[in-house]
Amino acid sequence: MANIASAEKQNRKMIKHRARNRAAMATLRTAVKKARNAVDAKQADAAAVVKEAISIIDGAVTKGILKRNTASRYVSRLATRAPAS
Repeated sequence: MANIASAEKQNRKMIKHRARNRAAMATLRTAVKKARNAVDAKQADAAAVVKEAISIIDGAVTKGILKRNTASRYVSRLATRAPAS
């Protein structure tokens, strides 16, 4: 347990950041799953769902939640599966 005021403040910040990061990752994973399922089921709106997922992935990079190369790998794999449009 932290005894110093600055350490206590850092702990409070970490709790907030962790909650934000976990929520963002959950949103990202859900979007990627929806995109994969849409492509596999050959849904009419699969391209739009993939585009939405890629947007969420890019946002996670901007917020520092995902590393750039990890996001690039996710996008590449989604784009490979997605229908050309």
